[in-house]
Amino acid sequence: MLRRFALGVLFLAGAGAVPDPGPFTGGAFPLASPALADDDDDGGDDDGGSGGGRSSGGGNGGGRDDDRDDGGAFPIFRDLFDRDPAPAAPRRVRRAAPPPPRPAYAPAELVAIGSAGDLAAAESLGFLIIADEQIGLVGSRLARLRVPAGLTLPEARQRLVSARPAVAVDLNHYYRPEAGPGCADDPCLARSLIGWPRDGILSTATPRIGLIDTGINLEHEALKDRKIDLTALSDTPRDPSSKAHGTAIAALLVGASNSRTPGLLPNAELVAVDAFHHERGDDRSDAYDLVRALNIVAAKDVDVINLSLAGPDNEVLRRAVAATAERDSMMVAAAGNDGPNADPIYPAAYPDVTVATAVDRQYRPYRRAGRGEHIDFAAPGVDVWTAASVSGARPRTGTSFAAPFVTAAIAHLRAGSPEMRRADVKQALAAAVEDLGEPGRDPVFGWGLLRLDRLDPAAGSPPILGVPIEGGLIQPTGIPLN
Repeated sequence: MLRRFALGVLFLAGAGAVPDPGPFTGGAFPLASPALADDDDDGGDDDGGSGGGRSSGGGNGGGRDDDRDDGGAFPIFRDLFDRDPAPAAPRRVRRAAPPPPRPAYAPAELVAIGSAGDLAAAESLGFLIIADEQIGLVGSRLARLRVPAGLTLPEARQRLVSARPAVAVDLNHYYRPEAGPGCADDPCLARSLIGWPRDGILSTATPRIGLIDTGINLEHEALKDRKIDLTALSDTPRDPSSKAHGTAIAALLVGASNSRTPGLLPNAELVAVDAFHHERGDDRSDAYDLVRALNIVAAKDVDVINLSLAGPDNEVLRRAVAATAERDSMMVAAAGNDGPNADPIYPAAYPDVTVATAVDRQYRPYRRAGRGEHIDFAAPGVDVWTAASVSGARPRTGTSFAAPFVTAAIAHLRAGSPEMRRADVKQALAAAVEDLGEPGRDPVFGWGLLRLDRLDPAAGSPPILGVPIEGGLIQPTGIPLN
């Protein structure tokens, strides 16, 4: 009581009152982290974040009820002599509802590869052909099928497989760009980590790179006048995909050397397919469109295909990936951002795909990167400086942004030495890495960190080729390379 009386005397004597700082979510000293800057005028984070908006709380923030007896003209005396003040009402915190789970596949729909006779049989079984086209990559027709009413997807799939065993049929799974959360940092080109020249490699041989991704902003200052052949799969009335992810990946690969985001191979040709569409705040592709995209890119004689995307295993996609590999085409996929304990994602986990994981500038693995025996190479993937979707640049994080480094290295090798086969190229890269984890190949870093400065630059002479063995090659260390 004496202490409270003394405080009242100090107040009356003019010691002054400490201003109310307000609730912790606002006032002069907010405790919440500041929102990250978005320098490309696209209204939000390129990686699909929630936008960081803060909702205002309801109520009066814990202030006094003005209808109470406050002691007349000197409200402090109420505090001095009120022996049992009423407790302040608890402040209610309004929490944002979690976003709904993203769907894993198209509802009431299957995707299939088969002959014209197989599709006719499907129609006789009650399936509706939504769309189909001939796919030269697999030598058969690709179709989207609406399942008969009253059947679940597994039941419909089993009905078709039982009637036509040669048909490859699966759910029309969704696949998404593998970008992690945005982050802020000083612009620093991560390529220095692997000995890649700042302005990229300008060689006499022109690499030809395939890219299956979202849309690309061809008017971005880093991509104007670049050699980009862009195809959009837009034969159905769907909202177009955003251009954030595809623009960032394209700039990493072929961005102008005099721009803020110079590409790894500025003079390379980019054969790009926008296989994605936007639905309910989600950029997604499906197995049907991914197979169509592979068919387009593989037919254009590219050195390597970049696949910075991920989704579930799918029988139809697996067959298309295998057919692409049979043409000796190389594919690089992101390891995924579901965490180190997650199941492998696809197409990365298919045996004919080269898999890139991400590390930061201290050579530490990206904390959300997938792991497993299928990981091949590590590359920069944390705070990678690249083009923003509309203009300017920003750092990006995720295994999506590690994949272009491996893609560019493969394109560089194959353009300079066209005779190199897929196994030769992987062997050359594995022999030139910086081993970061356990000796040899491990589930975290694969063979190790990609190092361009350790590759033999002699044209037509692949570095340190392994000894041929049944099923692949063998490194000088004696470890089979698959």
